[in-house]
Amino acid sequence: MSRRGLLIILSSPSGAGKSTLAGRLRTWDTSLRFSVSATTRPPREGEVDGQHYYFVSEEAFREKVNDGGMLEHARVFENYYGSPKAPVQNAIEDGCDVLFDIDWQGAQQIKNSSLQDSVLSIFILPPSITELHRRLVSRGQDAPEVIEGRMRKSWDEISHWDGYDYVLINDDLDQTEAQLKTIISAERLRRSQQPDLVNHVRKLQSEFGERE
Repeated sequence: MSRRGLLIILSSPSGAGKSTLAGRLRTWDTSLRFSVSATTRPPREGEVDGQHYYFVSEEAFREKVNDGGMLEHARVFENYYGSPKAPVQNAIEDGCDVLFDIDWQGAQQIKNSSLQDSVLSIFILPPSITELHRRLVSRGQDAPEVIEGRMRKSWDEISHWDGYDYVLINDDLDQTEAQLKTIISAERLRRSQQPDLVNHVRKLQSEFGERE
């Protein structure tokens, strides 16, 4: 029997392991589609349109927002970023799950959208603030002042943990990955995700009638 796809949202403060876990999920299930965002910023060297981002003009982006064509959007450092609705809607109607790696603001917009019935939202917490800072430093990607900025922002992000369907503490990456797989596998089996169940039950009822 066919099923409806899930719109899977992963959120966390920077350094909690969200992107690593998203990558592991896509390795676990290669049918998972990753939502490609649209942006008004110019492409950087090596970036491919439609693969890393959809690169659009500000006029085209605003038009898409006004037409209801964006699930969520935000302005970041003079550029717009957002998630186009059409590819996501087509995917979940085809029974494919779509993975989002976004912050709490984007998650809230999607949970208030017309696709809210397909949303599965999961927040990833760090085991401690000390460990969160250690992970940011050990990545070796950011200057000290950037790390401190991420740390200051982390509390605001963590404060929205109770707006999610599931909350996991990422103390052990392998264990958290296993928990994510369990959640997704169970959510795929929800009655609301299996539209053909009604027809199957009717078929069973018909078979009972034929026996009388």
